[in-house]
Amino acid sequence: MTNLWDSPAPADWRETLTRYEDVVARQGVAGLVELDAWYRDALPGAIRARRPAHVTFPELVRLTEWKMGRGVWRARNLALVRGNAPEAVVETSASALAKIPHSTAPIATLAALDGVGPATASAVAAATAPQLYPFFDELVAAQVPGLGKLAWTLGYYARYAAALRERAARLGEGWTPVMVERALWASVGGKADAR
Repeated sequence: MTNLWDSPAPADWRETLTRYEDVVARQGVAGLVELDAWYRDALPGAIRARRPAHVTFPELVRLTEWKMGRGVWRARNLALVRGNAPEAVVETSASALAKIPHSTAPIATLAALDGVGPATASAVAAATAPQLYPFFDELVAAQVPGLGKLAWTLGYYARYAAALRERAARLGEGWTPVMVERALWASVGGKADAR
């Protein structure tokens, strides 16, 4: 299959999604396998268990390291994220996550933190509400027809997320935008095979 997006068959998507962890491992980034497992398995429950739901400063730093390990490493952005006050991370993320299910308000609110753009903000939202928010990834966006040239903006993210939500709905019960994003990312082999 040349482009997973072109397939309407849930079996094709499910088979590709099963390769996600192997593709993560093939990236050759130190610690990425562990970070990815933490991001997928531990972080969502930790966020949702808190009242109000929020991320902590160490979680935001780890999540940023995960995002950069899976994509492009930007040391300056990581330094900016590490410069946020821990209290500001808790307060800002609690305010942002309280705005769920708005399509972009949680992303915009989180992006007020230093070093946090729409992609990092979307990673927090995706961990909290995977049924609404996919992680904003350029390799995935490149596979979705009709989005236009990639722009790291709220408007572009809104179109991207809507397309992935629609695809999840068409694939049927059990599919979320996060699963669609991971399947599309795995279908191109992540960054190691996409260069």
